[in-house]
Amino acid sequence: MKKFFAYAGIFMYFCFFGMLAMARTSYCYIDPATTSYVIQIIAGVFIALGAVVGIFWRKIRLFFRNIKLKGLEKKLSREAEKRENNK
Repeated sequence: MKKFFAYAGIFMYFCFFGMLAMARTSYCYIDPATTSYVIQIIAGVFIALGAVVGIFWRKIRLFFRNIKLKGLEKKLSREAEKRENNK
């Protein structure tokens, strides 16, 4: 699963900068209302993301807590093995 996200991130990175590299100059008029729509879209995306995070906050917190606990378990088991081997 980690590889998937790594490859997806790399793909998105190259796509974004590829689009920037191939951008052409556009000589057109942008109506002031258009910028208002863009701001509304961006605000809507942030509000939606905030709602999603708010809904799944407990699951997100448990996910990171489980990762932390697994790391602590591994560390404690290694320390216990070292103690047993030293006896």
